[in-house]
Amino acid sequence: MPSLLIRNARIARPDGTSLDGDVLCEAGRIARIESSISAKADEAIDAHGLLLLPGVIDPQVHFREPGKEYKEDLASGSRAAVKGGVTSFLEMPNTDPTTTMQAALDDKLRRAAAKSVANYGFFIGATVDNLTELNNANPTCGIKIFMGASTGSLLVDKPEDLERIFANGTRLIAVHAEDEARIRARKAQFAGRTDHAVQSEIRDAECALIATKLALSLSKKYRRRLHILHLSTKEEANLLRADKPAWVTAEVIPNHLFLNVGDYASQGSRVQMNPPIRAKEDNTVLWQALHDGVIDFIATDHAPHTLEEKARPFPECPSGMPGVEISLPLLLTEMAAGRCTLAEIQKWMCWGPAVAYGIPNKGKILEGWDADLTLVDVHTLKTVRDDETFTKVHWSPYSGRELTGWSEYTIVNGRIVFERGSVRDGVFGKPLRFEQ
Repeated sequence: MPSLLIRNARIARPDGTSLDGDVLCEAGRIARIESSISAKADEAIDAHGLLLLPGVIDPQVHFREPGKEYKEDLASGSRAAVKGGVTSFLEMPNTDPTTTMQAALDDKLRRAAAKSVANYGFFIGATVDNLTELNNANPTCGIKIFMGASTGSLLVDKPEDLERIFANGTRLIAVHAEDEARIRARKAQFAGRTDHAVQSEIRDAECALIATKLALSLSKKYRRRLHILHLSTKEEANLLRADKPAWVTAEVIPNHLFLNVGDYASQGSRVQMNPPIRAKEDNTVLWQALHDGVIDFIATDHAPHTLEEKARPFPECPSGMPGVEISLPLLLTEMAAGRCTLAEIQKWMCWGPAVAYGIPNKGKILEGWDADLTLVDVHTLKTVRDDETFTKVHWSPYSGRELTGWSEYTIVNGRIVFERGSVRDGVFGKPLRFEQ
């Protein structure tokens, strides 16, 4: 593998301090970190004025392949990822066909090996009758359970089915925690409403809280490793603040930190998602829970749909929005405003997800660790524009916002993949290892 020398960077340390210096990458690893390195390398970057961060790990994306490649695929999704400084991703099982068997998992791994420019891992999806596959399929980052908000075989909402999965095996379980029975009842209650804001009333806070309480109770009963995906409500945050076992983790997505029900008026279907955006008060409580460690890290739940699909009237309009390429600039802009620190961003977006999913040697800039890195400009403001996004659907709910912290270079396994606005030709990603 070619060697790479990064010169004159502001190098982020895990504790939030920084070092002005050079980083030498050899054989896909960080070989040396020094104030000045005179060694020759196959390629060099003058990083003057740029901040060197560990590559972001996005632990929840939907890249739509196979089955819905017109919205996104592993090539376009991974290209959008590296544009945003994301060097590794974990992808969800609700593709077509669903990833519920070893053969489907193997197929995704083959596809990613042929086209992904970022490192990759895949969830195995739970059904009511694939317990053996859930515990034996490899390699996988964990089991994904849709307790609500899904259809077909991936919906597992009956307590007895959930208990059987929690009671058998040791693999991490990640849950989409919404109560299916309450969703159905409230859909009937609000039938006839066609405004997109009704999404937040149908899937209210109680809908999320019921499911999170159930998952938490099963996790405690069997001491089963649990991860709560896209936690969205103040009620759930307060529940975990009062009672969160050491083996339970939770994430929040930028949409639940930066968007709220007031955005329906200007954005309509663009901000419709599951679980839905909430009130400003929820934004505030989730931010505090993130600062306090009640919420452990950040994912994006990148879930692209075309603008033509999003233009459909409610409830035909699909839920979800793209986000993989915008999360790091959103957080670095908040850092510039004093709302979070460099140490927190690294914990929330780099090494925190690596620890939770047992991904070794990623998420920190340390000698001997994998050379997954991004160089960002934290001094220049740039406006988010739909037509400049790399996602195949070419839009963002943050279009029009001015953000800083855009990636100038993204490095995957010691090789430059993204460079000042363009992705290099080639396949640079590797399958992630999971040590759980």
